[in-house]
Amino acid sequence: MDAAIAGIVERGVTINAAHIENLDTYGAWLIERAIRTLTRKGGEARLVGLRDDYRGLFEKVHVGTQVLSSPPPRPNSIVATLESVGRTMASVGADLVLLAEMLGLLIVALQRVVRRPKSFRFTSMIHQIERVAWRAVPIILLITVLIGAILAQQGIFHFRKFGADIYVIDMVGVLVLREIGVLIVCIMVAGRSGSSYTAELGTMRMREEVDALRTMGFDPIEVLILPRILALVIAVPILTFLGSMAALYGGGLVAWLYGGIQPEVFLDRLREAVTTTTFEVGMIKAPFMALLIGIVACVEGLQVGGSAESLGEKTTNSVVKSIFLVIVLDGVFAMFFASIGM
Repeated sequence: MDAAIAGIVERGVTINAAHIENLDTYGAWLIERAIRTLTRKGGEARLVGLRDDYRGLFEKVHVGTQVLSSPPPRPNSIVATLESVGRTMASVGADLVLLAEMLGLLIVALQRVVRRPKSFRFTSMIHQIERVAWRAVPIILLITVLIGAILAQQGIFHFRKFGADIYVIDMVGVLVLREIGVLIVCIMVAGRSGSSYTAELGTMRMREEVDALRTMGFDPIEVLILPRILALVIAVPILTFLGSMAALYGGGLVAWLYGGIQPEVFLDRLREAVTTTTFEVGMIKAPFMALLIGIVACVEGLQVGGSAESLGEKTTNSVVKSIFLVIVLDGVFAMFFASIGM
């Protein structure tokens, strides 16, 4: 067989297509494959007699099945890693610029509202507070009660080995009021309300409602974003207070039922362990974290493209970035309060 093919290749081959009455893409591909096979073996193959109305089809198949060029060589792994780090840092820098830009636009819109209070959408803000705060109370209370109960149970379980059960009250009180209460509430708000803001604004972008507002002479920042962020700034401290009280209640309940610490003992020890400063630290963080969550959610929402995939991606990015930045901000506040002695 190889010898026969070699002989054909040496003499060359002429493919006569004069008697082909019907030709489709698959038939043109078979002819092209035969020509390629003979050419690759060093011979010469020609196609003659093909009707003019099939010539265009054969040419498209011929062009579309050209041998692709060899892939570029793989870059050095170190160079590829450095490139990836550089692109990531550039993306982080672009995100920070967008956040700063949104903060500036909010400040400008707030100044206009202060000069013209009648232009503010007060009804919209009340509606957003009802959605963000009132409807979130049950899930916030449930989660924080469980967090406080878990902290107390684990503390009693380990402190009991040293006969220091009573110090669980100090741990629960300080952690809940200073760190855990506001952090858990903000993470819940980022996942619940932040994602909702991003999805709403993203859907408006896809339907071109944001552009329609600009066409009618309205500022989308003032109409859509400012009421939402002010609602978050008002709602998150309220939720933080309720969540912290619920967590202390959960901790006291477990300390009573599991640790045998009477409620009056729990309250007396809590008064000694917790000061007004401890409560203030947690409450001061709440509005700043709420502002950060709102800005991230709105920035991601306004970046949604015209597809459902883009909407889902930006909603996910909103939650992830908000939670990450809330934790980073909590660390910054921890260092700040430690430096001023609070």
